[in-house]
Amino acid sequence: MTISELPTLAWILGACLLGAVLSVTSAAALALNARIAWIPMLVSYAIGAMLGAVFLEILPHAFSETSSIEMMAATVLLGILLFFVLEKLLLWRHCHGDECEVHAPHEEANAHAHHGHSHGHAHGHDQGRSGMMIMVGDTFHNFVDGILIAAAFMIDIKLGAVTALAIIAHEIPQEVGDFLILLHSGYTKKQALLFNLLSSFAAVIGGLVAYFALQVVASWIPTILGLAAASMIYVAVADLIPSLHKRTELKATVQQVILIALGITSIWLIKLVLE
Repeated sequence: MTISELPTLAWILGACLLGAVLSVTSAAALALNARIAWIPMLVSYAIGAMLGAVFLEILPHAFSETSSIEMMAATVLLGILLFFVLEKLLLWRHCHGDECEVHAPHEEANAHAHHGHSHGHAHGHDQGRSGMMIMVGDTFHNFVDGILIAAAFMIDIKLGAVTALAIIAHEIPQEVGDFLILLHSGYTKKQALLFNLLSSFAAVIGGLVAYFALQVVASWIPTILGLAAASMIYVAVADLIPSLHKRTELKATVQQVILIALGITSIWLIKLVLE
């Protein structure tokens, strides 16, 4: 049986499972070994992987599958606005006073790197609630990722693989941030790992649901690809790139550019290998 003969469902489940396990275990390894200094590097790589996936694979496919290029462009535009509003709603829910920790798992992680793990568990009930809210948001996010991965595989195995890689690349720094916030919120390392794993498996459920639903409404697939592209553009440009601007020195900038280029190159190489 060749790679291309594997049933689509096997690819979808494999990619979602692999993504869940990989992102959580690598996040735990980084967070627990205090390799937090790697997060900015991971973030740079994730930006490249996401933008590479969008512009080299997802958008070209979305445009070729759609009946109207104008409609597809409008879908991407709407998607970007939609994610902006969604993020605002999440921030409103979470931010009281000046402390806003959803806002920035990466900053949280970076702060952690500088201050060591001296925060302890004296954060009380409120903090615990923010930990739970983050898990709820993350579970929904992973469910949607599963849908995006399924839609991509249903059009083309290569597109699916590239989309899955881009999603996994950006999940890792995000999971590290979530992990640290959960530890802050008073959860034990074991609980934090368990919560993160459970939340990540929502991707598998999203993938399954999408696989069966999209067979019935196949006409939705291009729209979902457009929204996938929008979500990745938004996360890369609005969430991740601003966190890189905190380091302005030349060395950091060169490192960021190289890692972003590496992220793009890895998407391009996966395309070549799968072709």
